[in-house]
Amino acid sequence: MLLLFCGSISFAQSTEELKASALRDAKIASQATLKMDFDKLLDYTYPSILELMGGKEKAIDLLKSTFDSMKEDGFVFEKAEILGVSDVVFEDDQYRCYVEGFNQMIVSDKRIKSKSYLFGIYNSEAKFWYFMEAKQLKNEAMMDLVFPNFKTSLKVPEDEMTTEEI
Repeated sequence: MLLLFCGSISFAQSTEELKASALRDAKIASQATLKMDFDKLLDYTYPSILELMGGKEKAIDLLKSTFDSMKEDGFVFEKAEILGVSDVVFEDDQYRCYVEGFNQMIVSDKRIKSKSYLFGIYNSEAKFWYFMEAKQLKNEAMMDLVFPNFKTSLKVPEDEMTTEEI
């Protein structure tokens, strides 16, 4: 009985530590996005997604050209904040969670505010989290390429977006 109790305490402590590290790593990735530090951002991107993009260098080039084009259209990133982390679950030999974020941007004469979610998978060897946009979990074609036969018990909320004239 004592062993079960001690084991559950250590698991609770480790999941709280994992939750704190997910928050830390999501904040690093969020700030990298705000600073347009794509090299740092891609350090926190799930490796098979980078492979689909043709590797890290091609992904950096793609992100740079996309953001440069958006800047030409009047895009300005005002805020990128991490609001919280879900419970951490252990399934399919991985720790997983989702992270709630808030972004605020200006595009031309509109301010866009969005609440969105990242899906996190813990890299236990490197001791940090990889992330992907949680909305991609519903993209079956993408998921078949990135995570064949993927299933999760996590119920990720839907993204929300509002726009206002400025």
